[in-house]
Parts: sequence; C-alpha cells; structure tokens
Amino acid sequence: MSYSIEDLIYKGEKSGVHGWNTLAGATFYWHPDWLHIAEDMTGHSAMTNISPVKGKANKADAESAIVKHLNHPK
Repeated sequence: MSYSIEDLIYKGEKSGVHGWNTLAGATFYWHPDWLHIAEDMTGHSAMTNISPVKGKANKADAESAIVKHLNHPK
C-alpha cells in the first residue's frame, strides 16, 4: 500500500504544534521551529527529518515528510 497526503487526518494546531493521525492510528507532530516530525508533542522523539522545498519548513513540507516516512519507514 502506498500512502498519500489524503491519508493524513489533520488534527489542528495547539501551542504552535501541528498534529496528524492516520486511519491506522499513527500520530505525528510538527512545530515550525522543528526540522523533524516527532512521535510526541514535545518534539523530543524525532521520527524523520523535513527537507523544505524552499527556505523554512511549512505545513506542506511536514505533510510530505510524514507521507515519505509512511512509505519508506527506517
């Protein structure tokens, strides 16, 4: 199975931290100051790095990093 951005459920933003879930129950977090996607809201447990398209990472870059991680887990 291949994942796409449509497979992510955006849970919103709280204290600057954006959250997503998948239908399978995986949870992902990101803050604009983080260069990674995290397993927990504190950002201390990085899952995958973000490669911004240009400049500073944005929400779309975070979503792309999540999908890349889902399709090619380490």
